[in-house]
Amino acid sequence: MPNGSPPRPIKIGLAGLGNVGAGVFKNIQKNAALIQQRTGADLQIVQVAVRDLGKPRDVEVPAEMLTTDWRDLVNNPELQIIVELIGGTGQAFELVSAALKARKIVVTGNKALLAEHGKELFALAEQCGMPIYFESAVAGGIPIIQALQEGLVGNHIQSIHGIINGTCNYILTRMSQAGLTYEAALQEAQEKGFAEADPYLDVSGWDAAHKAIILASLSYGFWIPQADVYVEGIDKVSATDIEFARRLGYTIKLLSVIRADAQGRVEVRTQPSMVPNSHVLASVSGSFNAVVVQGDIVGETLFYGRGAGQDPTSSSVISDLCDAAAILIYGFRHTGFVPHGLYGKSKPIDETVSHYYLRLLVKDEPGVLAQVATVLGQRNIGISSVMQPEDLASETGTIPLFLMIHDASLGQMRAAVEAISGLGCVTEAPSWMRVETLG
Repeated sequence: MPNGSPPRPIKIGLAGLGNVGAGVFKNIQKNAALIQQRTGADLQIVQVAVRDLGKPRDVEVPAEMLTTDWRDLVNNPELQIIVELIGGTGQAFELVSAALKARKIVVTGNKALLAEHGKELFALAEQCGMPIYFESAVAGGIPIIQALQEGLVGNHIQSIHGIINGTCNYILTRMSQAGLTYEAALQEAQEKGFAEADPYLDVSGWDAAHKAIILASLSYGFWIPQADVYVEGIDKVSATDIEFARRLGYTIKLLSVIRADAQGRVEVRTQPSMVPNSHVLASVSGSFNAVVVQGDIVGETLFYGRGAGQDPTSSSVISDLCDAAAILIYGFRHTGFVPHGLYGKSKPIDETVSHYYLRLLVKDEPGVLAQVATVLGQRNIGISSVMQPEDLASETGTIPLFLMIHDASLGQMRAAVEAISGLGCVTEAPSWMRVETLG
């Protein structure tokens, strides 16, 4: 116990008793003595808001602690901290706003809420003098938020590359390692509990994009408008793309990329990308997450672990609760987000530059490559390599054509792909994706 003094009771209200909420309730009790010894705080959840009082749950909560109205938590003068785990952006926004105005510290794991309303919520937090903690909003049990706020605070963040959605990583891993189709891999992910019955938020890329907005905003000191973020899902990745990437020494991952250019303009994007097998991110498999941060002083740092699940995510919530308790016991710190003026503009997504992979299904006839090369050349796009593997040829008179493209802007590439789609020799919509050049 710090200074040999008895632990100080910290009263907590918990909104939401789903998978993560149940984990928080269970694990605070499980490791109560450890937390008291390390922090001097006796974390006590004394009131819990749920939608349905009769719903079966993994943890037993005394009936007198339960309420169906989150306002009871806000209006309870005994509570010092409110944990928001109800999800969504409607009631959650009302709850967090009301808690801050009631001068209660907020802990949340709600990535969508922060991505959409972070700017106004942190302005309110500053106005009320109450902090918001949100470690569990990104990458589950990986302490990436604390690393950016504290461990790397003396660095200009040059780039962040992250695999931050476990569902998509599981699906792409099974497609790559077991040869499953996208549909079969998605079904398996749902059966194992890695994907929801409605997997849209994950497979569309938006779950990862919300997390990327939070990481980018912390790194560059301004809240990235959601409209400035490029998002593409994994549903169009085919077995052919997986196989060709393998032949070239790449693995396809849903990758979130965050970086600033020389003018301080920040790009934030999430999309399927080819990652070199020589880079550590290519070996991140199953439902695991990994984030690589490049700082100007520290260089490259890697954060790896389980990005979702009851215990990893509840671990991050409990970490936030311990930080909040430290404020109550020892004194005040910043409100969770510190704006600064070194950056401040999003980079137009069409100006972002990378290598590309382009797969075409074309008629097996002379002159096809010349037509495609002409379209690319007219837009100042160079070809680094071409493959037309005979073992993938069709008996219908068509053959796949694979091209690796030199650095080009997304705007150039979009225009070129649209023009190539209109060529008479191209028989179906092109498949293309970024090829990331990682150290």
